[in-house]
Amino acid sequence: MKCLLRKICAYGFVFLTHLILAHAMLDPIDFLALQSIRKGLNDLPGSNYFASWDFTSDPCNFAGIYCDGDKVIALNLGDPRAGSPGLTGRIDPAIGKLSALAEFTVVPGRVIGSLPHTLSQLKYLRFLAVSRNFISGEIPASLGELRGLQTLDLSFNQFTGNIPYAIATLPALSNVILCHNRLTGSVPPFASQVLTRLDLKHNDLSGSLSPIGLPPSLQYLSLSWNRLTGPVDRLLSRLNQLNYVDLSMNQLTGCIPGNLFSFPISNLQLQRNQFSGPVQPVDQVAIPTVDLSFNRLSGEISPLFSTVQNLYLNNNRFVGQVPASFVDRLLSASIQILYLQHNYLTGIEINPTVEIPLSTSLCLQYNCMVLPVETPCPLKAGRQKTRPSGQCIAWKG
Repeated sequence: MKCLLRKICAYGFVFLTHLILAHAMLDPIDFLALQSIRKGLNDLPGSNYFASWDFTSDPCNFAGIYCDGDKVIALNLGDPRAGSPGLTGRIDPAIGKLSALAEFTVVPGRVIGSLPHTLSQLKYLRFLAVSRNFISGEIPASLGELRGLQTLDLSFNQFTGNIPYAIATLPALSNVILCHNRLTGSVPPFASQVLTRLDLKHNDLSGSLSPIGLPPSLQYLSLSWNRLTGPVDRLLSRLNQLNYVDLSMNQLTGCIPGNLFSFPISNLQLQRNQFSGPVQPVDQVAIPTVDLSFNRLSGEISPLFSTVQNLYLNNNRFVGQVPASFVDRLLSASIQILYLQHNYLTGIEINPTVEIPLSTSLCLQYNCMVLPVETPCPLKAGRQKTRPSGQCIAWKG
């Protein structure tokens, strides 16, 4: 019996020693923090992300955990590569105990609750991406203490309240993605001189944009589907590194600066605002897609737009003849979409017998001209082919 007890004790000692050695690879504070984080989250049906999270072994070998020495430096909750449906539950405040954490992500799922304020304790955090979940409440202003933060992605959640000004002061921010939330208030001025991407679309932001509120380093700007007001010509004139611009679905006013069309932009979306006045590019426009529809733009259409592949100028107040250069580009199939409907245009020099290439969509409906050619138009253009003559006379006068 004594011999049997000695063997049991010996085996117990070996097992305990094995556990201690296994856990000794990770800082005890990090180990306990991971346990708390695990208790707050679960796999959605069909996901097996947490299958490897067996705390009798070294957590540095768990899925989504990356260590440097005895500290966790990256935590990627969920595995998008496996096509799993994500996680459910809440993010435990113990996340703030992972003192060396530089990267924290959560894959799309059904994680609820608020974003822990303890994230502000992670002084080495560079990358924070918790998108496409159901996180609610306000964005913690304490995130403004993360002076090294480079990427902030909280998109497709249910955040409310203002964008904290403290976050906008972060000097290292290069990507800010807060789209598809319920944020209100104004767009704060961003201080980072390395900011390249700002995506705030589909919120409820209001107020005007400061002429110096965004840095010249900006390349991607999306503020669509908000309630922004006021002019933006001075702001846009400064941002000469832009390659994507979407300010559509707001209430922006004033003119559109001519030099904007010479920036290296691949897609320019300014539709459904209240922009007014003539539009005069400074040079031939090389932007593939330009949408200025549903505004209050006036004057004649510049021939410099004839090099645009997809051009939407419909539902404005343009007058005069369609430039001849447009006809040449249309017939050569260089223009794919040319929407000029719902303006006050008086003519286009095109032979009625000519065949418009099948790859081209041309709409001239509801202008002050007899249509020289019949082309299919979008259903929303209505059934009337030309404007009532009374409107054309009044507008000309």
